Amino acid sequence: MNLDKETRLSIIEKASKQVGPSVFWSTIIVITSFLPVFLLTGQEGKLFSPLAWTKTFILIVDAVVAITLTPVLISFFLKGKFRDESKNPVNRGLERVYGPVLKWCLKWRKTTIGINVLALLVSIPMLMSLGTEFMPPLNEGSILFMPVTLPDVSNAEAKRILQVQDKIIKSVPEVDQVLGKAGRASTATDNSPISMIETIIMLKPHSEWREGITKEDIIQELDSKLQIPGVVNGWTQPIINRINMLATGIRTDVGVKVYGQNLDSIYAVSEKVKSALETVPGVKDLYVEPITGGKYLEIDINREALGRYGLTIDDVNMTIESALGGASIGNTIEGRERFSINVRLAQEYRNSVERIKRIPLQTAAAGTIPLSAVASINFTDGPPMINSENAQLRGAVLFNVRERDLGGTVEEAMEKINAEVTGIPEGYYLEWSGQWENQVRASQTLQFIIPLVLVIIFLILYFSFKSLKEALLNLVTIPFALVGGVFIVYFYGVNLSVAVAVGFIALFGLAIETAMVMVVYLNEAMKQLVDEKGNSSDTITKQDIRDYVFMGAAKRLRPKIMTVSVALFGLIPVLWATGVGTDVMLPIVLPMIGGVFTSSIHILLVTPVVFEMTKEYELKKHGKLEIYDVKH
Repeated sequence: MNLDKETRLSIIEKASKQVGPSVFWSTIIVITSFLPVFLLTGQEGKLFSPLAWTKTFILIVDAVVAITLTPVLISFFLKGKFRDESKNPVNRGLERVYGPVLKWCLKWRKTTIGINVLALLVSIPMLMSLGTEFMPPLNEGSILFMPVTLPDVSNAEAKRILQVQDKIIKSVPEVDQVLGKAGRASTATDNSPISMIETIIMLKPHSEWREGITKEDIIQELDSKLQIPGVVNGWTQPIINRINMLATGIRTDVGVKVYGQNLDSIYAVSEKVKSALETVPGVKDLYVEPITGGKYLEIDINREALGRYGLTIDDVNMTIESALGGASIGNTIEGRERFSINVRLAQEYRNSVERIKRIPLQTAAAGTIPLSAVASINFTDGPPMINSENAQLRGAVLFNVRERDLGGTVEEAMEKINAEVTGIPEGYYLEWSGQWENQVRASQTLQFIIPLVLVIIFLILYFSFKSLKEALLNLVTIPFALVGGVFIVYFYGVNLSVAVAVGFIALFGLAIETAMVMVVYLNEAMKQLVDEKGNSSDTITKQDIRDYVFMGAAKRLRPKIMTVSVALFGLIPVLWATGVGTDVMLPIVLPMIGGVFTSSIHILLVTPVVFEMTKEYELKKHGKLEIYDVKH
């Protein structure tokens, strides 16, 4: 049909006034659904808040464009002859499939609702059986090997172990480069002892790996080859290791911190904890952070002997410092660089207690005497490193989690420790840290804020429709959207994490937005019915309600399918994405893809059924239909 300019502009203006409030309220609902993401803190907040801000700004701009610019563009470009929706072959094909299915659902209403409820009930045990973790493990493309040796290991032995390990690691075909270091640099920001070795393993491109091998297979192969006596292996990744150490002080996935006042007692409790954890499935790289077993050279000065030789304590200390530690005698200048020149005894004179005893001391009364004449020199045991937190001494039992979800592993480990670790001295206590600490914090935030957000969304729906029934009709879409999300997450073998929670949060807003579109069109059909036949039980029959519900659902199928299709077209390609970052994106996308399917089925088939039952109840109880519209 051909329309003149005035008629076309009048239709566009009328349609804009009808659609504008729906666009506004749906935008508010989707933005509100992202509120939990804004309230996340720590690592998860830094990772996902850019996603939430980007989505929010896009929606705001999109709503403004849809209300202001889109009607103007339509008035310019939609001219000439307009075709009916039934002329579109795609729309016609969808209606041919959807129409008979919807008629069947409207005829067998209890069966339709029962099937949906059954699917919801089946998804509950599936959801409860899913494993939990803080964040999905991100494949950084490299491996960090962190073995721990005995605390009294010498520099020479640590160097030998490091060279042997690097040679074995380089023998694996998938390894490209190996860089290992022991000890720490001259900085207070790294407290690594000489007994802790860090080796960064750079892997070749995946195309050059042996067929069928994975990164987990490479780690298992390396771990089996690197079984060196006195060395406890540890496997992680460079970036996540630094994040864990900076955030929690734990360099593994999980750590059990042991607090107390005595290092020996802390070590005894730590050994009990380790024994309890050894039989827990999923616990790997288990070891106790060494807090005893360090060796110290103790030089005890005899003050009476000093008096006989006319020496002071400072005289002896200065000699020891210069001989063993080194004394600065000047600087060397090389271009713009300056280097300090230190002098001390050669290595062979510092590695023997007997030679240290013969370090000469110059006296005025007796000439040159050995150091042993005024001091006793021997090795003593002591802590290799003293860690403290909250004004208390702290030890730790560290382990990584592999081949199992982190949440299930820690929960079983807690049960084992509570049952087997007894006799802890008074004033000593345990604290779980690492990724588990982050997971607990994020879970507490989500458990508090998600119900609050649902309440806010319900209030927004109520104020938009001015009806409690209409608000509930839209809100009930959320649990049925969860069905598809739970199913696809379960069959993909993905653990519940903050990333999965973000995916479900995004799904909530999308599902309610689509449901609003359906309810708005169903209400328009009811308004058309009232305009044509009046609003009375004498003029309106149950068949009339069914016919107009079918018209409101089936004849406006295209905008609903487009709302769902746009989301799917943007999300499905992530399923085949590869490379760094896909490990985090996949758990976000999976709930949305599965949830969009089931929420669409619910909205297209169940929502009209429930809507029809509601209108029949209104007609029977009140003798007329209640018409709602998004006008506020």
